[in-house]
Amino acid sequence: MVTKLKDLEIGDRATVAGFCGGSGAYRRKLLSMGLTLGTEFSISRLAPLGDPVEIRVRGYNLSLRKHEAEAIDVRRVGR
Repeated sequence: MVTKLKDLEIGDRATVAGFCGGSGAYRRKLLSMGLTLGTEFSISRLAPLGDPVEIRVRGYNLSLRKHEAEAIDVRRVGR
């Protein structure tokens, strides 16, 4: 089932399923940060109001703002 990255909780693991909205330049920015299709990541931290969210991807921690997390479709991996 596809959901949004912003809907995940700390400890959840998921893979990037796609991108929605945003410009081509924005999509290239996400790709350059390592968020390519099929890449697995986990949620490391969430700020109290959900902005930003920190994910662990490709061996490093990446913080994303809420509007960036809304643009990334994901598939949960296990539980």
